[in-house]
Amino acid sequence: MTDSAKAPTHMWIVGIASLLWNAFGAFDYVMTKLNNPDYMAAFTPEQQQYFTSFPLWANIGWGLGIWGAVLGSVLLLARSRHAETAFLASLVGLALSSAYQFGLHYADLMRMFGIFPLAFTVVIWAIGIALYLYARRQVAAGVLR
Repeated sequence: MTDSAKAPTHMWIVGIASLLWNAFGAFDYVMTKLNNPDYMAAFTPEQQQYFTSFPLWANIGWGLGIWGAVLGSVLLLARSRHAETAFLASLVGLALSSAYQFGLHYADLMRMFGIFPLAFTVVIWAIGIALYLYARRQVAAGVLR
């Protein structure tokens, strides 16, 4: 595919949908990191303490997961082959974040939130892997350059 070739419609659909999806994660991250009182009011004091007590490495993982995905979505829309790398970095960040939450604090999560964090993280993993594989396929097809 040449530089002047039109991008397939599915790429725009996936790119816009992924950007909207990842914008929700970015909003959650920013509101939590800023400790926004209106946003944090939805959580109990114990849940708020949990979110604000992540160690540095878990915060790095969370940030890499969120911002790598947002960047991947933007790069996908820009038709850049670097979208693949950004989505892969996002998966690395998600792995770090998941290791902290489910490897070290699974009992706390279940007690405070029930099954929701586990179920939602499975969805996040599925979407993250799908976006990475999609970007990889588009690089191989020459759509992303």
